[in-house]
Amino acid sequence: MTVSTPLKPLAERVRPLRIEDMIGQQHLIAPGAPLYQAIQNKNIPSMIFWGPPGVGKTTLAKIIGNELGLHFYYLSAIQAGVAEVRKVIEEAKKIGKVLLFLDEIHRFNKSQQDALLGAVENGTIILIGATTENPSFEVNNALLSRSQVYVLNELSKDELIDLLHQAIEKDDYLKQHKIILKENELLLQHSEGDGRKLLNLLELLVSQVPDQEEIILTNEWVGKILQKKTTKYDKGGEEHYNVISAFIKSIRGSDPNAAVYWLARMLAGGESVEFIARRLLVLSSEDIGNANPNALLIASNCFDAVHKIGMPESRIILSQCAVYLATSPKSNASYMAINQAMETVEKTGNLEIPLHLRNAPTKLMKELNYGKNYGYAHAYENNFVEQEFLPDNIAGQKFYEPGNNARENEQRAFLKARWKEKYGY
Repeated sequence: MTVSTPLKPLAERVRPLRIEDMIGQQHLIAPGAPLYQAIQNKNIPSMIFWGPPGVGKTTLAKIIGNELGLHFYYLSAIQAGVAEVRKVIEEAKKIGKVLLFLDEIHRFNKSQQDALLGAVENGTIILIGATTENPSFEVNNALLSRSQVYVLNELSKDELIDLLHQAIEKDDYLKQHKIILKENELLLQHSEGDGRKLLNLLELLVSQVPDQEEIILTNEWVGKILQKKTTKYDKGGEEHYNVISAFIKSIRGSDPNAAVYWLARMLAGGESVEFIARRLLVLSSEDIGNANPNALLIASNCFDAVHKIGMPESRIILSQCAVYLATSPKSNASYMAINQAMETVEKTGNLEIPLHLRNAPTKLMKELNYGKNYGYAHAYENNFVEQEFLPDNIAGQKFYEPGNNARENEQRAFLKARWKEKYGY
């Protein structure tokens, strides 16, 4: 008997309900690992799952709910708001502790996240928030302090292949066919490490030949069917990295026209405004730095503003910031300085700190000459006294070379006036 194409996607149909059946995240769920022990002890705290798409965040949350016998509530922060959260909390007060899985928790603003605090703190709900963004930036400190953060890793090639075999063996619809994975490289490439996407692509491939009993997956066949399905902007795929690269390089190259074009491409593709603002923040120091110190202030204010406002208005703020950075003088001097300094630390290790630079809070330390002969700069003319601040082994080594622009040329003159020929400024 032929089984008709199911309504639910394959990834949902084969989602495991037991921790033993879950593929991936063994650093968390293998016997003896933190989450495995917590489940076995039935002592689950509120948690934040941080990881890329399709690595098992929802699956793991459902397994926990199943293992603990808790009522499971799913909310997406893209669609739900405080009203839906409060409804779950009220339900929990009636029936007892529940597990609330809040997908895309980083989409909730501060006030929306605050609505969870009381119920999390008093144990009315166990919250599991899922995010693809760094919780340090996207989740309130108050909520973070009440939650355990677990990092979920991208699935390895072997784990993705295991996922395919598991689906082929368990799903009634796929079992109609004899599916042979002769080649899997292109299918894995199209999935981009996303297990959910991989399974749904497999189902799409099978649905193209519903009357064939035997289906042999080859790179050539997969390419023919999927070639038109990965040309859009994909926030988790190669296009994501290519577009952000073009955006950053356009600003570094002082082309505001190209910068706003690539910005528009990302916004049209649904890219996170916080991700874009974070990259602008890095660029403001890496590529502009002290050539225009205001760049860092503008980028920092941009990040704060888009975090508070969201789309569609954030497009204006991002455009203003991108144009400002593109039209600023450029310097990577600070970036090069810290890179060279870190290379020196890597090569030389923990060099001894000169005695005159050491802190001397006790009598013994003073007797050992800690702090002796240190010149307090403010006690001298121009608030400067020439002394050595580097370890003896690298005394006089220069890491910072000011760029050739108005502001850093002023810095060069300042340093030369004080250090004379020591650093070669």
